[in-house]
Amino acid sequence: MVSQRIAEILRNGQPDESVTIKGWVRTKRELKEFAFMEVNDGSFMANLQVILNPDLPDYEDILQQLNTGASVEVTGTLVPSPGKGQRIELKASAVRVYGGADPQTYPLQKKRHSFEFLRTIGHLRSRTNTLGAVFRVRNACASAIHQFFQEQGFLWIHSPIITANDCEGAGELFTVTNLDLKDPPKTDTQEVDYSQDFFGRPAYLTVSGQLQAEVMAMAFRDVYTFGPTFRAENSNTSRHLAEFWMVEPEMAFCDLVGDMDLAEAFLKYLFKSVLASCPEDMEFFNKRIDNSVLATADNIINNQFERITYTDAIALLEKADRKFEYPVSWGLDLQSEHERYLAEELFKKPVIVTDYPVEIKAFYMRLSDDEKTVRAMDVLAPKIGEIIGGSQREERLEVLEQRIVSQGIPPEDLWWYLDLRRYGTVPHAGFGLGFERLVQFMTGMANIRDVIPFPRTPLSAEF
Repeated sequence: MVSQRIAEILRNGQPDESVTIKGWVRTKRELKEFAFMEVNDGSFMANLQVILNPDLPDYEDILQQLNTGASVEVTGTLVPSPGKGQRIELKASAVRVYGGADPQTYPLQKKRHSFEFLRTIGHLRSRTNTLGAVFRVRNACASAIHQFFQEQGFLWIHSPIITANDCEGAGELFTVTNLDLKDPPKTDTQEVDYSQDFFGRPAYLTVSGQLQAEVMAMAFRDVYTFGPTFRAENSNTSRHLAEFWMVEPEMAFCDLVGDMDLAEAFLKYLFKSVLASCPEDMEFFNKRIDNSVLATADNIINNQFERITYTDAIALLEKADRKFEYPVSWGLDLQSEHERYLAEELFKKPVIVTDYPVEIKAFYMRLSDDEKTVRAMDVLAPKIGEIIGGSQREERLEVLEQRIVSQGIPPEDLWWYLDLRRYGTVPHAGFGLGFERLVQFMTGMANIRDVIPFPRTPLSAEF
């Protein structure tokens, strides 16, 4: 008999139905007349209770093997459950143990473990209720991202992981090389001779797929990239990873208003979709992790996002009846405390801030007519601050050349990017969303390391 997912059985299984399940034992309890265990296969928050009667073949021997963590296959018949909070249970007729788990050494016993401890056993932590729920939501959210853009007619492109460009100008790059680090070849000036490296030039892990997405948008109009990006930022905080996933749409024939409209529709779609596909998991987060999770989702879905300029935002912050840790002044970038004040306390809903000072934004953002600001936008959400950052791109060749030079970037390094403005340039716009930040925001999880299966952080690169 083909095995069924426990999620399908708990949702739609009927008494007297014969089923086979495969999963891992969460708990086992032995009574005089019978025993029962709870099995989970990762497909659902709840476990399926299995009743084991003494007439089961090899009952005593199997019972000794059914410890927490053991992997099993159970065939039997569904019966109504007299237990509270469960509709059906499985009366076993055959049990096969694939792999046992020593109860003396298996680290996941029936008690609540701290997330710090679970990070030390990353190969097993996905078997817990919380991490299982996180990764089901992560999966549903990733699926919804693709559904949203595919329904809108976007083309999914795969931007390179190895690049020669630093999109953000941050300089926090991981170098990719096959040179002998103990004795690299040197130039006459005693610098590393990258002409002898694999690519014949310095190469890095990408920090963003945006520039490549712009290339593809100039042929396909609406595209998006969704893949891993990397920052060599030595930051041990609850909000930073060295490897994370980015969602970056790029739209030709689009201005900043269209960019904002898409970002708002995008977030609403994702929250609606995840609530519909993972209701039990979202209820769990609301009950066990953060009791505002469902209210936050409702706030995103059912509110029209506020839209204000950076200049107006600064004025509102200067009038605020509270003292901020970081100074507020026109020309300074907004800090997380400023962003959260605007979204949480002042407007009490998502806010899109536009038209930032040119000095604090990247070279590719379109210069406004006042030449003091650029057509940039950040989506600020309650509880997290910036969740999306985007802009209308500079499509004018002369202006872009000036911006590149003014930021100390050699124009020859971006000859291909400038070519996009020489041959058929159009107004275009796009944004970026950090996928893990989104999952963290959705679930209420406090640490970003707990929303990605294998977190990469300073001094941590296991598996």
